[in-house]
Amino acid sequence: MSAAYPREVGAKEAEALHAQLDATWRTGTGFWDRLATVDHKIVGRRYIVTGFVFFVLAGILAVLMRLQLATPQSGLISADRYNQIFSMHGTTMMFLFAVPIMEAMGVYLVPLMCGTRNIAYPRLNAYSYWVYLFGGVMIWVAFLLNVGPETGWFSYVPLAGPEFSPGKRTDFWAQMITFTEVSALAVAAELIATILKQRAPGMTLARMPLFLWSILVTSVMILFAMPAVMLASSFLISDRLIGTHFYNPAEGGDPLLWQHLFWFFGHPEVYIIFVPALGMVSSIVATFAQRTIFAYPAMVMALIGNGLLAFGLWVHHMFATGLPRLGNSFYTSASMTIALPAGVQIFCWIATLWDGKPRFKAPLLFVLGFVVIFVLGGLTGVMLASVPLDLQLHDTYFVVAHFHYVLIGGAVFPLFGGFYYWFPKITGRMLSEKAGAWNFWLFFVGFNVAFFPMHILGLIGMPRRVYTYPAGLGWELWNRISTLGGLVIVVSVLIFIGNVTVSLRRGALAGDNPWDAATLEWATTSPPPSYNFAHIPVVTTREALWSEDRPVMEGLKSESREVLCTSVLDAEPDMRHASPKPSLWPLFTALATSAMFIGSIFHEWALVWGSLPIVVGLIGWLWPTTPPKRQLEAAT
Repeated sequence: MSAAYPREVGAKEAEALHAQLDATWRTGTGFWDRLATVDHKIVGRRYIVTGFVFFVLAGILAVLMRLQLATPQSGLISADRYNQIFSMHGTTMMFLFAVPIMEAMGVYLVPLMCGTRNIAYPRLNAYSYWVYLFGGVMIWVAFLLNVGPETGWFSYVPLAGPEFSPGKRTDFWAQMITFTEVSALAVAAELIATILKQRAPGMTLARMPLFLWSILVTSVMILFAMPAVMLASSFLISDRLIGTHFYNPAEGGDPLLWQHLFWFFGHPEVYIIFVPALGMVSSIVATFAQRTIFAYPAMVMALIGNGLLAFGLWVHHMFATGLPRLGNSFYTSASMTIALPAGVQIFCWIATLWDGKPRFKAPLLFVLGFVVIFVLGGLTGVMLASVPLDLQLHDTYFVVAHFHYVLIGGAVFPLFGGFYYWFPKITGRMLSEKAGAWNFWLFFVGFNVAFFPMHILGLIGMPRRVYTYPAGLGWELWNRISTLGGLVIVVSVLIFIGNVTVSLRRGALAGDNPWDAATLEWATTSPPPSYNFAHIPVVTTREALWSEDRPVMEGLKSESREVLCTSVLDAEPDMRHASPKPSLWPLFTALATSAMFIGSIFHEWALVWGSLPIVVGLIGWLWPTTPPKRQLEAAT
């Protein structure tokens, strides 16, 4: 292989090359071809659409809760159904929307931003989507059949134990955790391998876009955080189904073990959601300021700092459980310290915009809204890090307001900005700027009207997780205002859906790089071809597309699926690697996995017998079809 500037080739030669690459990499149009695809772009789009559908479903549940609480002594929803609704709202938002859709953006964008032709382990990528989809469908079908979870998205024991939660409701929730975490761990492994081993030649770690850094940090966090909640839910379902006593204090267990395991995952999860959003914000700010991000090394260190510190905060969810005060002091300091990396990044973004000439398009509007709302949420987070104040406000609506400011401000606003920013890349068409402005302002105003009053409700004593309340406590007005804000958010989301629907058919053609961005995903056509790049780009500067010199790497075969592997630190060409072809085995294995998980809800022997079809699926999946000598071929 050799690095060179693009050769002067005739139109016929270029057309023949593109035709050969398309024949090698494209996904067929047949039904079974679509099910068997391993194209990261198709899988990524499926992830994004599915995640947004779950977001809408969770939003519908939120509106139902707000309508129930708009007036005192409301009989709109029964107590039991309300418990299921608020449990499904939180579960869907946290496990089926927030983490999966952030990983989905990585699945679609990381290979393009790395300058490679497909994600690492593409069949595992397809498997991860099917497992995620089947797990989400399972819990929603259970909810519609009145077997939805009723113990909150956190499912605290002993409330979630066999004594206080009989039946199968909590069992479905616990197995849904297993579905989503298997999927998340698979995607994390793929993204880490892609970023570390498939970056374009010359894209050293010091030249990586900040979005890639954010996805790398997030994926490593997932590898360490997700096993904790999988272990916790496995202990829970064991207590419920086969009579173990992990959480039963009468038999030597400990209910606080659940909280330690769950929040060891739960607080890093906030940053697993938040850190990819930081990468999106950096991409949008640099592009719309037309400036290099200020203090790039500090930004990288801040992302890594977020990832490390996130694992030292979990006990601040447990200040009311009677733990030693010395330990509480440590977690108070850690909870306050983690505000520093976020502050560094906010000041770097402000400096970048200050030094540039910002273009206030829809993506940048959502970024600016994110800065305002996330700062407010961060301030209340520092307040709740104080043990005396936390003890007073614990389990009140003040906490509800805080985490919605952090999660929606820190994740959903940047995510909408990312939708507007990368929609032209995914579809080849532009979203309407006018509709985007309406979408932003209604969402910004509606969000603050919906959630700021909850701070006041918490301060005057309204507890969380109540389905109704008596009149005369001073809560009526603030709940009505909050409900009104929720309805404004609904209008905003409907405008976004309408904007996407219309733009897919009649939106203005985007061109290859409508924003004049600097990262490699914009170096190919919009939408990208099946093979992403005809020639692998060579990176010489951090802002690859703002450089006049754009060499490429030649030497990958066009008649077989090959990706270029490079060294971890300096991205020097290392080897050519055969990328797997489409296969139905990942779908079969996902179906077998789902059958085993669901069967185990009803009988423990399903884990034994259900593993046999999985073994068959893995054998078919991994059965070699390429001569070993062509599996790996050293680059020359």
